[in-house]
Amino acid sequence: MNRLFHFALSPFCRKVRLTLAEKRIEVELVEERYWEQNQELLRRNPAGKIPVLKMGDRMFSESQAICEYLDEVFPEPALIPRDALKRYEVRRLCSWFDDKFHREVTCNLLHERLMKKVTKQGYPDGKRIREGAAQIKYHLDYMAWLLEQRRWLAGDQMTLADFAAAAHLSCLDYASDVDWDRQPLVKDWYAKIKSRPSFRSLLADQIPGSPPPLHYADLDF
Repeated sequence: MNRLFHFALSPFCRKVRLTLAEKRIEVELVEERYWEQNQELLRRNPAGKIPVLKMGDRMFSESQAICEYLDEVFPEPALIPRDALKRYEVRRLCSWFDDKFHREVTCNLLHERLMKKVTKQGYPDGKRIREGAAQIKYHLDYMAWLLEQRRWLAGDQMTLADFAAAAHLSCLDYASDVDWDRQPLVKDWYAKIKSRPSFRSLLADQIPGSPPPLHYADLDF
């Protein structure tokens, strides 16, 4: 049995979960309290990070590397184009969300509002929350600009870039931190992603003591 060591509100784990589900690869989800840095996690991944995917006797780490490996070994449906320029655009946008968006938005909003509570790291920092709330507007506007020119974020086909973006936004949506009315194009794009069978397990996630808003699992939000 394949196993994914993950945490429900990790966007990097969610990106891998979406990739696995889209390719219909069965996997057992094992919750990993990564902030505790226990020896088992360090044995699986010396970097002490999640996700970690166990397939056979191999351990795979780093979400982008995992997803690209899966796309090569299980090529249908393809999530990374074969054309070099299109592949570059997918990787550029994956980096945008996993680096810039994560640093400016996810860390400031999700970490302060929810993860500090879960990990018992103290009280939310209001300054960081305000900064994240301001920055997400810029990112939503940029996504809308992309979607004005394309059917999906990286082009006319759904790709790993869409999963990277949806992974971060779905975590923020769990905390009611996305103004979906700001950019209708982004809302319509997210509705398409959200309605896919591969998204179902994400919509069923529950963090004890911090339930999601009612619209979180609503496909007609």
